[in-house]
Amino acid sequence: MEKKEAKIRIENLKREINHHRYLYHVLDKQEISETALDSLKHELTKLEQKFPEFLSSNSPSQRVGGKPLPGFKKVKHAEPMLSLNDVFSLAELSDWKERIKKMISPAEKMDYFAETKVDGFAVSLNYENGILKTGSTRGNGKIGEDVTENLKTIDSIPLMLNDFRHRKPEYEIKKIFSEFPRVGKAMSQIPSKLEIRGEIYMSKKVFAEINKNQEKKGMPIFANPRNIAAGSVRQLDPAKTAKRGLDFLAYDIITDLGQKTHQEEHLLAKVLGFKTVNETKLCHNLKEVELFWQEIAKKRKKLPLLIDGVVVQINESDIFSRLGLAGKAPRGAVAFKFPAEGASTLVEDIIVQVGRTGTLTPVAVLKPVSVGGVTVSRATLHNMDEIERLDVKIGDTVIVERAGDVIPAVVKVLPNLRPRNTRSFRMPENFCGQEVIRVKGESAYKIKKPEKCELVAKEKICHFVSKNAFDIQGLGPKITDKLLKTGLIRDPANLFTLKEGDLEKLEGFAKKSAEKLVRSIGRKKKTELPRFIYALGILHVGEETAIDLAGYFGNFKELSQASQEELLTISNIGETVAKSIYGWFRKKENQDFLKRLESAGVEIEKFRHGTRTGELAGKIFVLTGSLKSMSRNDAKKKIRMAGGEVSESISHKTSYVISGKEPGSKLEKAKKLEVKIIDEKEFLKLL
Repeated sequence: MEKKEAKIRIENLKREINHHRYLYHVLDKQEISETALDSLKHELTKLEQKFPEFLSSNSPSQRVGGKPLPGFKKVKHAEPMLSLNDVFSLAELSDWKERIKKMISPAEKMDYFAETKVDGFAVSLNYENGILKTGSTRGNGKIGEDVTENLKTIDSIPLMLNDFRHRKPEYEIKKIFSEFPRVGKAMSQIPSKLEIRGEIYMSKKVFAEINKNQEKKGMPIFANPRNIAAGSVRQLDPAKTAKRGLDFLAYDIITDLGQKTHQEEHLLAKVLGFKTVNETKLCHNLKEVELFWQEIAKKRKKLPLLIDGVVVQINESDIFSRLGLAGKAPRGAVAFKFPAEGASTLVEDIIVQVGRTGTLTPVAVLKPVSVGGVTVSRATLHNMDEIERLDVKIGDTVIVERAGDVIPAVVKVLPNLRPRNTRSFRMPENFCGQEVIRVKGESAYKIKKPEKCELVAKEKICHFVSKNAFDIQGLGPKITDKLLKTGLIRDPANLFTLKEGDLEKLEGFAKKSAEKLVRSIGRKKKTELPRFIYALGILHVGEETAIDLAGYFGNFKELSQASQEELLTISNIGETVAKSIYGWFRKKENQDFLKRLESAGVEIEKFRHGTRTGELAGKIFVLTGSLKSMSRNDAKKKIRMAGGEVSESISHKTSYVISGKEPGSKLEKAKKLEVKIIDEKEFLKLL
């Protein structure tokens, strides 16, 4: 290919790839398959390698990669990046309206534009001649940090703006141009410099997957998606940002494009190539705002991203501008927040808890307080990074919320209420008689030799007897603690040699309760291979990995003798997991433990991972929602026994999505990818 021809081809490929990015991220459509799009990107990369003089910063090939940065440059914002004042009731919202009415003419028409308030991390994007030039953080509102290279890795941020001089607008865009002529006119005269602002966020699904991986690795889970999003944007290595699955929503256009309303700004952002908030409403009075707020509050938990309220803004740009500022916030907009499941209380102490892998988690000991109807006296602080971010000290007044309405967590410190005698927390140098070390490259602290810690032993036993492992009923943490303290057990193998007489000596046990527990343990001496593998608590081996291992080897002996190279051939098992499994079986203390289990009469059933023939052979299933006739775990088991496979995520390889009661976002993705959706009745027919 000649140079001239290559240049034209490269420009056309860039426009085509950007067009399909726009369809997928903004218009929620897909004209070609992911593999076809990948082939276009591959061709572009090859041409750019052959003709490097035509490689530019706006190329889709430049999204991921780049060398780690030595630090971030400071960027001065053309206009301050402001925060919003909060209101928590309709009365406060009405007071806001009355204050505004006093500042404008009674004859002026005033509408409200309401949109969901995304719980994310604000950034500003500057484009020159349609190409992304810089992206920066809010910082102190006036000066932020240049994080351009990191923002380029986020697919929903266009590297170049839409230009309809080179292609015809889609039906949705034509409709916008027809209904809002000013938007169409603005697109014909875009200035050379343009600034867009919006929110970087992480979806609930991506956040859940990241925390699932953290748990598999025996590491502390993250506090919330916003913290990861903020930390990811400020990574010095763009490649690490690229792995975090971040997303972007535009909500403001700073540059004057002739827009007269905030509604037009949203439409302009969409036309220019940006993803915008889906849940919006033009309201003519506060009653309509209230109804919209109530509607969003009801479906809040079903939304794919975290929101903490509704932003209410004066729709007319001229009025909004004239209202000016009140402190560091615009007068013409407020955040109408949802009531948090939270309360204020005192931090009486900070202690540490240890997990089965030896990882230490700081926990706040609180003055008991009711949060969402539940009395809370402990709240997780996650790790030292979170303690430093919150700047929490012993003696502080803090806000505690129940994350996801379940796990209590400290979310904010009230520094103005801090007494003089507060004390900072430091991670102990020794714990359980062992040296404490910080894990290299992580925020986690661990004890150096967890196998010698009694508390780790307790956590391991609790994991061993848990529902997805040996599932021994009646053996909770309190009883486990008693058995360890009295020396009746040292590890899970000792459980299977317990006699009624051993237990009758313990406080709280009588002959009947002792017999009941021994019977419960005895019934579980024979167990399934996946449960047994999971119960061992091998680092990085969760429930699904245990099933993969059981399906590949079929029996425990072959797994225990497997080489690292053979483990790497198994689907979904990478180098870190393979190394962890191989190393576990080579440790003498683990070999001795397995021998003691065998001597105690524990039997492991051979695993029959289906016949690989029949109706479900080679089929991949994804479940969403709850089933009437069986639990999700039972459904997974039946699929595997019939030769099928179960996956947690939907792709073009998925054969069926089983939709139960109250399905989640997976159902919508299945529709987009045109994956066959079946209900419970059809699933039972297949079985």
